[in-house]
Amino acid sequence: MAAHPLETTPRPDPNAGVRLQEPSLEDGPELWRMARDSRVLDVNSPYSYTLWCRDFADTSVVAKDGDRTCGFVTGYVRPTDPGTFFVWQVAVDHAHRGRGLARRMLDGLADRLTARGHRWLEATVTPGNTASTAMFESFARDHGCTVTRAPLFGPEHLPGDHEPEVLFRIGPLPARA
Repeated sequence: MAAHPLETTPRPDPNAGVRLQEPSLEDGPELWRMARDSRVLDVNSPYSYTLWCRDFADTSVVAKDGDRTCGFVTGYVRPTDPGTFFVWQVAVDHAHRGRGLARRMLDGLADRLTARGHRWLEATVTPGNTASTAMFESFARDHGCTVTRAPLFGPEHLPGDHEPEVLFRIGPLPARA
């Protein structure tokens, strides 16, 4: 029997083979490569990404497609506000963009951190970064949270032609079991 013309075939999950996990030291060079190749992230030294994978693995996530690292979210718990985790960088490899992977990683990280009692997510976004703005707004909406925005770093804090950074504060996040 033929399908009804208005029925749609369920789309396969484009991230079905991609698994999320905490980063390891071996992921450091790949995080650096993705940050560099993004052409929008501030690129730090390869050393800093490897150190991040060691010291902040429990507040970060990498996406793996087979053995290849294809995305990451790095973050940390704010020392002066332990109920808040700060998302430092989000990147997805070019071949995996447009599939919702960044949002999936952010959701997974938030689930892990809210289970530990963290109720607020912070990130900074430049005014021209519409993709990150949309991702954080959809994250807040889908988690039933509010988003407040406030200038954080202006030209006096950031040398060169760096755009200002606007602080996004999202929460309170619902408690997870």
